[in-house]
Amino acid sequence: MSIDRLPLDIPIPLLLLAFLVAFGFANGLTKRKVLLPPGPRAVPILGNILGFDTNSPWITYMEWATVHGDLVYSRLLNQEIITINSEKVAKDLLERRSNIYSDRPQYITNDMCGWGFSSIFLNHGNTWRLHRRMFQQALRADAAMTYRPVQIRKVHQLLVNFLETPEEYSEHIQTLAASVVMEVTYGYDSAPRHDALVEAVERSTNILAKALSPEGAAILGALPFLRHIPAWFPGASFKRLTLECQQLTVGVVEIPFQYTKQSMAAGTAKLSMVSDLLSRTEQGDCHRELAIKHASASAFAAASETSSSTLNVFMLAMFLHPDVQRKAQLEIDSIIGRDRLPDFSDRPSLPYVEAVFRETLRWRPVAPLGIPHATKHDDHFEGYFIPKGAVVIPNIWAMAHNEDKYPDSNNFKPERFFTPDGKLNNDNVGFIFGFGRRVCVGRHIADATLWASFVSILATFSITKAKDRQGNEIEVTPKWTVGITTDEPREAVADD
Repeated sequence: MSIDRLPLDIPIPLLLLAFLVAFGFANGLTKRKVLLPPGPRAVPILGNILGFDTNSPWITYMEWATVHGDLVYSRLLNQEIITINSEKVAKDLLERRSNIYSDRPQYITNDMCGWGFSSIFLNHGNTWRLHRRMFQQALRADAAMTYRPVQIRKVHQLLVNFLETPEEYSEHIQTLAASVVMEVTYGYDSAPRHDALVEAVERSTNILAKALSPEGAAILGALPFLRHIPAWFPGASFKRLTLECQQLTVGVVEIPFQYTKQSMAAGTAKLSMVSDLLSRTEQGDCHRELAIKHASASAFAAASETSSSTLNVFMLAMFLHPDVQRKAQLEIDSIIGRDRLPDFSDRPSLPYVEAVFRETLRWRPVAPLGIPHATKHDDHFEGYFIPKGAVVIPNIWAMAHNEDKYPDSNNFKPERFFTPDGKLNNDNVGFIFGFGRRVCVGRHIADATLWASFVSILATFSITKAKDRQGNEIEVTPKWTVGITTDEPREAVADD
């Protein structure tokens, strides 16, 4: 971690001044005579904020787990954090005690970015329950299958875009991820490239993903007056970004929703989540209509960001592991041949491609800390006290890199998903999509879009190094951008 800056790009001198103002709060911390989960030693006022790498906190949390165990307590300023580093403990708490652990921490950055309405960040209450019922109705496994023709059509457009401008492959991936969700959610058929609404969503979600890290949010939560710093103030780049996000969000929420309503009025609406839900809504039911608007925007933003990041991870994995890429291509050629493109009916016949799919999700999970939960009540677990209001972080990265379950976990090895007799095992890395009542509601759509993209790209392209004007290969050094999600660099390219 940098010694001159902290999360949100705020200079340390400014923060030191703020900490002096807030010193009364620090002295007022409640002294509990209870046994909290073990964790690293904290320093006064700051807690553990100086003790980990803010660029990849999941790694630090995982390192703490090797010393303190699967349940680790830490503190960032006044925010208590419980990190869960094992799949078993995550299921014990987030699923078996979901009545306690299904809340969300209410970060000030949600409202600053204009996303306080989002289903993802709502508390576990009546509004969230209404959103959840809508998702279950529109995106459950059997309903999701009705959108498969849309997904195949959009994936085929991705292949055309790759063929025409392979150097823009990352932009094409973002367009695919957003356009699939746009049509599934709103029935909106976006332009093959540079659709204005898709680009607005991409910009908004990119800002949001970076602004909502627990570490950055903790600073603004402890020192809320920082939100009133003028955007021009040195070190206040976070304020400029959140204002931009807020402005973009208005269009992201309103424009596609109104598009669907107008299409329904004209009788031209396609099947979509919003058209289906509106058709079941009584005219004049403003409360339900607002919930549909907010739930659909939530689904759109979340799915677009995570799907595009996962596809970029896949491209990087195939680039770095040409042997895996070639083995998957040989399986596709032997089962499907070269006279047609794969479709969903081929999935059971392509076990190695399935293993590549699972390993991509596991190897570099794009939401390495998931979305934080929060405790609604005090709890006790295995002799430890877990306080009400604590942020509970499922360290998906640690679960995906559990050496007991995934030996040599940093290496990309699809073979780990086969039994000794060559059959696929039962590990579908479902923990990637979260736990309990807060599990990803769009996982069936995401799973299908990603699989169709992986197999179609493998069937038509080889992913290799780009070349400069002199024909020399350009070396690639992976560098990861971070926030709530992670992404990879843009140098790999798909060649025909």
